[in-house]
Amino acid sequence: MSGKNIPELFGSMVFNDKVMKERLPGEAYDAVKRAIEDGTPLSHEHAKSVAAAMKDWAIEKGATHFTHWFQPMTGITAEKHDSFIWPFGKGEAIMKFSEKSLIKGESDASSFPSGGLRATFEARGYTAWDPTSYAFVKDDSLYIPTAFCSYGGEALDKKTPLLRSMEAFNRQALRILRLFGNDKVKKVTPTVGAEQEYFLIDKSVYEKRTDLIHCGRTLYGARPPKGQQLGDHYYGAIKSRVSAFMKDVDMELWKLGVCAKTKHNEAAPAQHELASVFTSANIACDQNQLTMEILKSVANRHGLVCLLHEKPFASVNGSGKHNNWSVSTDSGENLLEPGDTPQENAQFLLFLIAVIKAVDEYQDLLRLSVASAGNDHRLGGYEAPPAIISIYLGEELEDILSSIQNGSSYGAKKKTELKIGVSVLPPIPKDTTDRNRTSPFAFTGNKFEFRMVGSSENIACPNFILNTIVAEQLRIFADTLEKAPDFNAALNTLLKKTIKEHKRIIFNGNNYSEEWKKEAERRGLLNLVTTADALPRFAERKNVEVFERHKVLSESEIHSRIEILLENYVNIINIEALTALDMARKQILPAIIGYESFLLKEIDLKNAYNVRAAIKSVDCSPEEGLLENLSSLAHELYVDLGKLEESSDGLSHVDGMLKKAEFCRDRVIKDMEKLREVADKAELITGKKFAAFPDYGEILYSVKY
Repeated sequence: MSGKNIPELFGSMVFNDKVMKERLPGEAYDAVKRAIEDGTPLSHEHAKSVAAAMKDWAIEKGATHFTHWFQPMTGITAEKHDSFIWPFGKGEAIMKFSEKSLIKGESDASSFPSGGLRATFEARGYTAWDPTSYAFVKDDSLYIPTAFCSYGGEALDKKTPLLRSMEAFNRQALRILRLFGNDKVKKVTPTVGAEQEYFLIDKSVYEKRTDLIHCGRTLYGARPPKGQQLGDHYYGAIKSRVSAFMKDVDMELWKLGVCAKTKHNEAAPAQHELASVFTSANIACDQNQLTMEILKSVANRHGLVCLLHEKPFASVNGSGKHNNWSVSTDSGENLLEPGDTPQENAQFLLFLIAVIKAVDEYQDLLRLSVASAGNDHRLGGYEAPPAIISIYLGEELEDILSSIQNGSSYGAKKKTELKIGVSVLPPIPKDTTDRNRTSPFAFTGNKFEFRMVGSSENIACPNFILNTIVAEQLRIFADTLEKAPDFNAALNTLLKKTIKEHKRIIFNGNNYSEEWKKEAERRGLLNLVTTADALPRFAERKNVEVFERHKVLSESEIHSRIEILLENYVNIINIEALTALDMARKQILPAIIGYESFLLKEIDLKNAYNVRAAIKSVDCSPEEGLLENLSSLAHELYVDLGKLEESSDGLSHVDGMLKKAEFCRDRVIKDMEKLREVADKAELITGKKFAAFPDYGEILYSVKY
């Protein structure tokens, strides 16, 4: 397809605003717009019109079924497909889709995680149409984005809290804008642009690795001679096979209205990245889920496998998902845009400081929003920020805040031109601040880049938490300023006080350094290293109160999420341990023993030759040395295998999900790491033809052209 056809292709499989305007009666279209913009419920008649138009459009696009597409607490999407076919007359059928089928679905929720919110026998769960995220056609089905809740109304999904948090943010942001005399804006929306990292490997090597199949990451593997030391993969020429894959991914995403914008090679061999244009947080979340699904399905068509695990390979960079977060009004204004003179932009400064205060007071919530077994391997590994939350603002903004705090004047720095040394190129305006790629939460011009999110994660969780904690600060600010007799004086006092109390969270230096860890501890910042450390803090009183105050999560919903996430963490570690044991018993030990047998035969052959020839002894020391090392490692591996068996079996005897998670952190993971250490040493001295499975070199360079 040529570039000139892309505008026609884009969104062609989406029941978007343009399609609704063309197909819906005027009153029904206006009602849908009100539902999207103001949350006004659709009437029965208008919903009926939408359902009829949506069905006709979907059938024209080749759809035979429809599904309510939702995001349960499994971390992936869920769907149950029903056909449009409805029996009519004697042996005949019609295509039917009612307004009830559009608005609400009923699913057996008993098999989805609920974290104790409901008993297993209470199976009823409801899906409710989310009109703010457009329906689309994929694989011959009409997909209707929905929220998922229990019979009692509790959220059983990731979308519902996100929608609630966006409403809460809108309410509080409008209060702030009204204080600045802005009566025209009717809606403020958190917006997100997600960058998705992933690995691509050939399917043939994937199928020979039990750990990749069961766990999504390699549990064994020695460092290859060439990894990413030369930096030659980053932004390098894209291989033709990968390029063909990327082209197909773009086409599939564009048809579904996902504005995939950027694609390139990432730092590690076989690693790549895709980035999308900003949209509302809710739509961005839906689209990122679609992106991950399409990356996997298209890879399969190309004889490839797409790995979304945060750390598939131990010796090279893992994969993250940079969550770029900003705030926009319905008039198109970005409230985090500093302008040319940010020190004079009081409105910008107030929103900026609300974010700073939120991040400082709720460090634990931001940390746990990205907590997972996979991400624990990545954070702090010199490829991702550490588990310590901090904010990067850049020198100019930090100086501005210091001048406000101290009541001193600020001499604004003029933007300078970046001298690039190529006379034929025009001058490039240099930003007043550089980027800090080590920061977990960096201000990058007119947005914050949350760099801790894991590549496989649903971005709903970090975004509903971010929306809620910033909404809380805006509420506090509005409460103070609305009753102030002198707005400007009160604003000045508020800015000074907030900066002074929360500047500890600002750090512009190297987050990877050991010095920063010590400095962060001195400042009183949290360092929640693992998922087991972070998740229990969800239930802290201050955290429960902020979610309940803004009606984002109830206390019971919070506790259910803790239970679900801890159980998921424990199950993942347990599966990894069982897989590691299986591979050690059935593949690694037999490979070592096989090579030992080969060496023994070689030694016997040499000795026999010496006797027959009655000549000077042939030196067997190379074989004997290898044999001695292998025997020692085999014994050590066998002992460590027994230790992992013991800790893996012991997990089932631990009571309580938090205790199980702590046992995994303190025992099971450490025993797996010790077993791997020995196995990887053995891999380096085991003959190639005796290898248990493809090594890192074979996997990372499996896509050759």
